[in-house]
Amino acid sequence: MITLQGKGVSGGIAVGKLTFLERTHYSIEKKPITEVIAEIERFNAARETAAVQLEELSRTMAEKIGKENALVFDIHSMMLSDPDFYQPIIDIIENQRLCAEYAVMEAGSALAQDFADMDDDYMKARAVDIRDVTNRVIAILSGTWMDAAAGSDPVILAADDFSPSETAQFDRSKVLALVSRAGATNSHTAIFARTMGIPAIIGFGPSLSAGLAGTIAAIDGETGVLCVDPGPELIEEFNKKHEQLEEERQAMEKYRGRETITSGGKRIQLFANIGSVADVEAALLGDAEGIGLFRSEFLYLGREDYPDEETQYESYKRVLEEMKGKQVIIRTMDIGADKQAGYFGLPEEENPALGMRAIRICLTRPELFKTQLRAIYRASSAGNAAVMFPMICSVTELLRAKAIAAEVREELGAQKIAFNEKVPLGIMIETPAAAVISDLLAKEAEFFSIGTNDLTQYTLAIDRQNDALSEFCDIHHEAILRLIKLTADNAHKAGIPVGICGSLGADKTLTKFFIETGIDELSVEPASVLPLRKVIAKL
Repeated sequence: MITLQGKGVSGGIAVGKLTFLERTHYSIEKKPITEVIAEIERFNAARETAAVQLEELSRTMAEKIGKENALVFDIHSMMLSDPDFYQPIIDIIENQRLCAEYAVMEAGSALAQDFADMDDDYMKARAVDIRDVTNRVIAILSGTWMDAAAGSDPVILAADDFSPSETAQFDRSKVLALVSRAGATNSHTAIFARTMGIPAIIGFGPSLSAGLAGTIAAIDGETGVLCVDPGPELIEEFNKKHEQLEEERQAMEKYRGRETITSGGKRIQLFANIGSVADVEAALLGDAEGIGLFRSEFLYLGREDYPDEETQYESYKRVLEEMKGKQVIIRTMDIGADKQAGYFGLPEEENPALGMRAIRICLTRPELFKTQLRAIYRASSAGNAAVMFPMICSVTELLRAKAIAAEVREELGAQKIAFNEKVPLGIMIETPAAAVISDLLAKEAEFFSIGTNDLTQYTLAIDRQNDALSEFCDIHHEAILRLIKLTADNAHKAGIPVGICGSLGADKTLTKFFIETGIDELSVEPASVLPLRKVIAKL
């Protein structure tokens, strides 16, 4: 028996034959052309065909995996009309006079790599989406298309990675589980696997070799373990765990659609964190009561230039519409530190985490800030929006941010543009400074949300990106818990709500502490909503 360890992204147990996905491969030649205009027209025609395919795929997948989950194919379609995607391709055709297939491969690979190299996990995961769209256009240009179907018998399907298009179209009766050498926790493939109830493990690397094809394997999607050629006793253990997990899953479903309330009657709001429009699907699937953190910086990352007001407006509006009246707290851009965008022209800094980032950029570049706020206020007519300023450390900073927001409201009013004038303005408590003066900040903010990731980093003076320091990073350190309690106490004295949107929000060992402390709202990753609701119901 061989045991391999990967990273589980979709829970569940499966036992079956290990089969490697076979795709149609096409060779891309660096072929020169003479008719540039004709080649650009050929590329544009392929884009239009891809858009039609994606529209049809979105429609059929909405019936199979739900409208929210099929949104990714709408996003793929939007990508086709994004200048960041198509203009570099056209530039290669025009300037290097090379065929469209090669231009799409080169430009698409470069854009995907830009995303893959980012520090932010969410943005890393988008590289797969770019490759998916790129492969679709190349396949149309070359007259081929990949075959994502499995064989006639149910199998555990293996590959380097799976694209969203492939995963969504798998026949659930033929695919017992998915395992891959690469992959990302936040990828649409992972979301689809969870949606379709397919156990999935990623990140095996080269240990998942093609030489294992045809052997019987057993996987545990929760622990990330893959056992190749297990004996009868181990298979029986896996089957027993499968029965147990199925019972737990059914028990969890009893909490879907319920209020989040303790056995003693205390009501808690249980929201979801998202990073893009496409993530709304996961929030709705997870039964979140709202969006406690919409990381708007995704609109700025992976681009060559600043997103304009209209681009931002459409994204915020879509999220608000999809959430149908549930509150959506939009954090203004948190660029800087580990989320860099080259076109911002930020200076090289010895310690970016302590440098020009988030609200500091907004206050020193008010024109960028106003563009984002205009987009948010305009979109606010479509739903229940709130605005949250990150990295506020002083009352002065908060007052300056509020003043710019007031200017935006005045301008929109003068232009007779519809918006909700009562959008709540809150702040993130992410530094010890903000926590210590939270009594003063509470007089000017309409709500608090405690960002425990940065609060931990700054309180303990530990870089959270540095794995070598993990043994010193005590996320339950008394200093952090005291700052959380101080913030909650000061918020309630001022009569404003306080939530938590950092990773500690999903830490079940702290749930009782948070509720006793008076935390009003927890915002967590979508998959954590139902399990956390179950825990809270028993307190």
